[in-house]
Formats: sequence, structure tokens, C-alpha cells
Amino acid sequence: MDWIYTQPVRIFFGMGRIKELAALCGRYRRPLIVCDRFFAGSALESRLKKLIGTSLVFSDISPNPDVAEVNKCAELIRTSGADIIAAVGGGSAIDLAKAASLAMRDISEYHGTGKPVPPGHIPVIAVPTTSGTGSEVTCVSVLTDRRTGKKCPINSESFYPEAAVIDPELTISVPPPVTASTGIDVLCHAIEGYWSTGHQPICDALALHAAEIVFRYLPTAYDKPDNIEAREKLSEASVIAGLGFTLPKTTAPHACSFPLTSIYGIPHGEACGLTLDLFTRINAADARTQQLSRKLGFNDVSELADSIYELKKRVGLRTDLKDLHLTKERITELVTASHHPNLDNNPVKVTDEILHGLYNSITQ
Repeated sequence: MDWIYTQPVRIFFGMGRIKELAALCGRYRRPLIVCDRFFAGSALESRLKKLIGTSLVFSDISPNPDVAEVNKCAELIRTSGADIIAAVGGGSAIDLAKAASLAMRDISEYHGTGKPVPPGHIPVIAVPTTSGTGSEVTCVSVLTDRRTGKKCPINSESFYPEAAVIDPELTISVPPPVTASTGIDVLCHAIEGYWSTGHQPICDALALHAAEIVFRYLPTAYDKPDNIEAREKLSEASVIAGLGFTLPKTTAPHACSFPLTSIYGIPHGEACGLTLDLFTRINAADARTQQLSRKLGFNDVSELADSIYELKKRVGLRTDLKDLHLTKERITELVTASHHPNLDNNPVKVTDEILHGLYNSITQ
């Protein structure tokens, strides 16, 4: 088996590590803070401005960042002369910052087109405030184009942040529904990275470590948001899963999540988790999926799938689409839209027949 492992992001992990931003941004002339709208005008934004010595902030970011928002941030970079970005927030803020760091006039040229992103960008320091996306250590930026209804990732070596500062203290204020959605996203990253056709040994070990943490600590963080141990462990799982799936890439659950989010507005993590247990059963004949279930301490794949389903129920995530009352035509639309390239990374070939069966099972 031939494989290459690359991880260029410097990682600073621990309580209170937000202070590292001062040194990381200190040698740059014009730092830009990119943050979620939630933080605009907040005490954290004020603290960050003082910490890195800037008044330059971009916060016009949707929960699923749009290419138009990326272009707007890129314009600010060009006109302000910003030379480094401190991206603070969930995956939306970090993904937008990575794409905007290219300072292009129109990122849509590379969105879902397969056209390689050219080199050259200003550095990004990623500071996640949720425990879910792993975007702080990946070369992926997931964007939406609301004009076309398309949501998909752009992969580029240019998108690796210069450094990631993971401070679990920043996640304590995350509300339970977001904790649940981002937590199940971590589990998807871990499991999909493990069974992906692009799997490799280092990523396998990372995936197992992250998955074990989510099963153990997500319910606690959901029930007790101020539980420091659970928050720290989920932050650990998030960054470890990010390291684990970047190279193997995600698979069928993520492919199906894109239309579920872009068409029906289901939060990304919840949309990924919706089909995770179903694809676990679909992949039951795959030797690596069987191996995964045993390594995680389950008797078989069915028990792993049951545990994923029960975890979703336990933390209030949706387990079906019955409330949407989807017609046969709408289900067919979902099947067609689920044919994203990530689908090809799945260990079992996913046909239209399988997708129809899957969507019918959770809509009726």
C-alpha cells in the first residue's frame, strides 16, 4: 500500500490558547478579523481587536457562506491591504476566510468547476469556536452559490491555514443544538475518513480516536454545556477528525448532505448525520466498515449503526425527513443532486436505486 501524509498546519491546543494570536499576527502590518455575525460587536470581537491590534473586521457571513460573501471579503482584503486573516468562528467563518484569502474577484470560477485554484494567498490563522468542522486543519472550503442552488467544496493546497488555535474555552457558550449538529459532523468525518476508498494508516488511527471521543462525550456536552472536560474532549475530537479526513476525503453522507442543506436548509452537521447510520448499513459488506465497528467496540456493523441512530435521538437531531412531506418528484430531485464526487469515495458503489431506497425509508 502506497500513501503520503501531509499536514502543514501548526496546531496550538489548550485552554486559554487564544492568546497565541498576538504573536502569530504580530509581525504583520494589517490583520483582518473574519468572524461569524454572532461575534460582531461582542466582547470577544473587542478582545480580538486589542489582542492583534486591528480595527478591520468582516462579519457578513451566512451559516452556509455564499460565493458572493467570499467575493465581498476578498474585495475588502484588496482595498484595505490586509496581509493576514484571523478567522474566528465555526466552519462558515473559517471556510469563507480560506477562500477569500486568495483575494480573487470571483471565487465562483473555481466553485464546483474542477478548475484548479492558482497558488498565492495571504495567511490565515484559524480559531474555531465550535467543535465540529475541522476546517482549521483542512485544505477544503465548502461554499454555496445561492444563485444556482449549488453547495460544494473547493479543495486547494492554498487553503491550509498557517496555524490553528484550538481553545476549548471558546466553545462553552455554544448552544446544545449547535453542539449536537457539529458533534455529529465530527463523527461523520471520522467514520467516513476511515471507510473512504482513499484511506491510509495515519488517518485511520486519527479517525478511530475521534470517533471514540464523540460517542463518549457528545451527550455530556449536550446536557451540560459548561462541562469543561466534555468541551475539551470534543475540541480534541474535532481537530483530530479534521486531520483524519482531509486526505481520504468524505463519502456518501457528505455527498447527500449538500442538497439537504442547500434545498431544505438542514444544518450541515445534522444533514451529514441524517444518513450516516443508513450508509453504515449499506456499507455492511465492506471489510473496513466491519473492521471499524469492531475497533470501536461494537459486535458488528448493525450495532454500530444502531448506536449512531440512538446518539442522534439522544442529542435531538432529526432521524428522518417525514415532516417535509416530500413528493416522488422531490425525492428524485434529491437522488440526482446527491451525485457529488464524494459519493465515489464510498466503499460500496452507491446507485440511484440505493439512493431512492434510502430517501424513501426516511420520508414515509
